[in-house]
Order: sequence, then C-alpha cells, then structure tokens
Amino acid sequence: MFGAWLEAYSAGEVSLIIGLITGLLFGACAQQSQFCLRSACIEFWRGQSGSKFAIWLFTFATALFCTQWLVSIEWLPRADIRQLATTGSLSGAIIGGSMFGIGMILARGCASRLLVLSATGNLRALLTGLVVTVISQASLRGALSPSRMEISSWWLVAPFDRDLTNHLPAHGALIFAVILFGVAIWFAQRSDTSVKRYIFAILVGLSVAMGWGITAWHAGWSFELVPIKSVSFTGPSADTLMGLINSPMIPLEFDIGIVLGVFVGSFCAAQATGQFSIATFTHETGLSRYLIGACLMGYGGMMAGGCAVGAGITGGAVMAVTAWVALLFMWLAAGITDYFVDRPKPTTS
Repeated sequence: MFGAWLEAYSAGEVSLIIGLITGLLFGACAQQSQFCLRSACIEFWRGQSGSKFAIWLFTFATALFCTQWLVSIEWLPRADIRQLATTGSLSGAIIGGSMFGIGMILARGCASRLLVLSATGNLRALLTGLVVTVISQASLRGALSPSRMEISSWWLVAPFDRDLTNHLPAHGALIFAVILFGVAIWFAQRSDTSVKRYIFAILVGLSVAMGWGITAWHAGWSFELVPIKSVSFTGPSADTLMGLINSPMIPLEFDIGIVLGVFVGSFCAAQATGQFSIATFTHETGLSRYLIGACLMGYGGMMAGGCAVGAGITGGAVMAVTAWVALLFMWLAAGITDYFVDRPKPTTS
C-alpha cells in the first residue's frame, strides 16, 4: 500500500513532502526551544554559559550522533553526500563563516532564527530575512557570484581530506557526540530552564538527522536522481523567493518544502502557545545594523557553504571539515563582534 502511494507521486512531489515534514518538525521545535546560535555565542563568550548554550549543544550533539549512526549502519552513504564527495573551499569557510558570524550579531539572529521569528509576527526578522535571501541569490547566481567564486578558489580541500572521519579512529564521531551531549547536560543542570525546552532542542537536532535519513531512503528507491541533503536556509530561501517571483508554480523540491515547513511549523507552535506577537522596528532597535548584518549573512552564508544550520549543524553532522571550519569562525567572529558592538562596557567611578 505504501509503495503504491509513493508511485502516485513524482520524485519532486515526494521530495517536497519530505522537506515539508522535516521543516515542520524543525520549525515547531526551534520556536519552542528558542534554538539560536547567536544567543549561544553571546552566552558563551560573556562567560554566562547556561540554557542557551546547552540548547545549542543538545541540538548539535543529537544531529551529529544520529547522522553518524545512519552512516555507521550504511543507511547514509558517504559517497552520495555532496559535502563529502566534492572539493570544498577552506577560504570560503573561513571568510564566509567570519562574515556570517558578524552578520548574525548585527541582525540579532542567524538565517534560521530569522525565519522562525518571522512566523511568530516579528516583522524585523521578516524584513531582515528577505534581505538575506536577496543577497544570497545575488551571491549564488547574480552580480556577487564572481567575487564569491574567486574567494572560494583560494584554498581548496580534496574530497578525502574534506571528510573528517577519515582522520579519526573508528566511531570517533559517535564518541565525540556522546561527550558533547554530556557537556550539554552539565550546562543544562546549571540553569533553571524547563526540561521541555531541552527536549525540543533534541528534536531540532533529530530533524536534521531525519532529513539526511529520509532523503537517503528516497534516493535509494527512486528511479530519478534525488540529491541527499538536509536542513539549510541560505540557498533554499533564495530558491524559494525566486520561485515565488519567477514561476507561477512553486518548484517541487526538498529545499522549498524545508522553508515552507519551518515557517508553518513555527507559526503553528507560536499560535498554539500564545507566543505570536507583532514586533516592529523602533528607535531603540534601529534599522541600519539589521540591514548590514543581513548583507553579511547572505554573502557569507553562500561563501561558507551554508548558514549556521546548513553548514554548522547539517554539514557538521556529516563531519565535513569545511563545515566545522565555517562553524568555528562563526563562533569566533560572533564573539569579537559582540565584544565591540553590544557587550556592556564597565563603568568607571
């Protein structure tokens, strides 16, 4: 019966449905857990590590463990993962990751967080996210693409070296994920945040692994070429916007389903819990920093191979060295930017 149901849909329609399901889980749980790399970075660099840092660790550790488990049982073939099977750019990861880290501090949220907040009525996040999307598209296929490709060509890494598991002992990634999960528990115990938020954070990480697993399953039985991928936002958001603008019909693909699913999932979660509230720009919030941050995130995210989730969580979960480097420089740049821009300065008597 299930096979007959699948045969009734095209590969594109199935990919869209898979993306929607994955996005719904990610969006609803990210909204409820308040998952946010920017918040985790600020808390960490200010020496206040607690619930926000723990939430990010729970998400990352879960995504890493579950994805690597799929790899270990050969459900998810390494050879079919684009981030591992193609040449990567370390220069793009370093420069793009740094730009993204600066941008998310200025814009007060990374690309995924902006999409989640947009669905809860935050018009600041909606406008900023649209700017991120436009700049991402310009960086991917438009006027900014030549400079992006030039910078990305400076320092390349071959596929074998791009896969960190080739340089680790057996099950090293799984062991590291368990250690990270233990660290997350330790930080969680230091805060008085509800356990429910940590459970939702774990589900966010599970949605990333689920995306990898279900697309791998789909690619295994489909007679058409189906890319194996998971949650990401810079490229998919750009494709979604361009599809809505240039086409009378929404393209049938996983990435479009992710964006729509995350928005709907976050909106439903906010409505169900009474957290939907309109937020606009004010004199205190300003506007220029959001726009500058959005431009840096759009360009930097495309150069780094993804956003804080697409590169940092999704790419990190398959142990792509470029993703780990991009994530490292997102953290470093975010900490430096927060120090000079937002961190309260001590008063002198």
